[in-house]
Amino acid sequence: MTITFTIVAGIFGLVFGSFFNVVGLRIPKKESIISPPSHCTNCQRQLTIIDLIPVFSYVLLRGKCRGCGVRFSPIYMITELLTGGLFAFAFWEIGWQPELAVALLFISLLMIINVSDIAYMIIPDKVLLFFLPFLILARIFASLEPWWDSLLGAIVGFGILLFIAVVSKGGMGGGDIKLFFVIGLVLGTVQTLLTLFLAAVIGMFVGIVILKIRNKGRKTPVPFGPSISLAAIIVYFYGEPILQWYGSLFNF
Repeated sequence: MTITFTIVAGIFGLVFGSFFNVVGLRIPKKESIISPPSHCTNCQRQLTIIDLIPVFSYVLLRGKCRGCGVRFSPIYMITELLTGGLFAFAFWEIGWQPELAVALLFISLLMIINVSDIAYMIIPDKVLLFFLPFLILARIFASLEPWWDSLLGAIVGFGILLFIAVVSKGGMGGGDIKLFFVIGLVLGTVQTLLTLFLAAVIGMFVGIVILKIRNKGRKTPVPFGPSISLAAIIVYFYGEPILQWYGSLFNF
């Protein structure tokens, strides 16, 4: 039965992932997520059911519009696959526990901000503010131990990123600062610090690779949101084992 529910969770994730693409691309442009319906941004052709089946449509149509042949960004399929996989994994790991609500909300938030940050280098306040009350409520029912660690984690996450932004004179975006407030709420103090460390390592590696590929100067902006999201997901599911492994190295 667990396998069945895991598959169902994955299917729901694929569907929500398709919707998250719409949200992530439209909210920063202050467009409605309902109207107009999904369409090709090049020829304005309204997409039909055959164009909107998560993953399948992208593969079937080879990532191109059936009307004008323009190629769609692979971010659409990647977001659908990641959301589906993470929804399924979350249910497999957590099951029917209150923590599952935290996991699904957290994954959903991170997927949306990834799309926005990759497309526009923006982490929209509207998205963060929408998810914040739901995550607070979910954390109340699935509280950390001790319960106040969520509040402290949010303050620490926000404070450290704000400090970095001030010291670096704008080197850290406002969206990243607010995102770490939410991350701190979900993960707590120690795991938020671990997330920041991993995000810095991942971001540095990604930045080097992108700069090599683009063959441009150091001032080429690279979105930090995806690195933060990857680090946050890793820590959410494997933070404790990582900390235990680290502690064993130094006999903590």
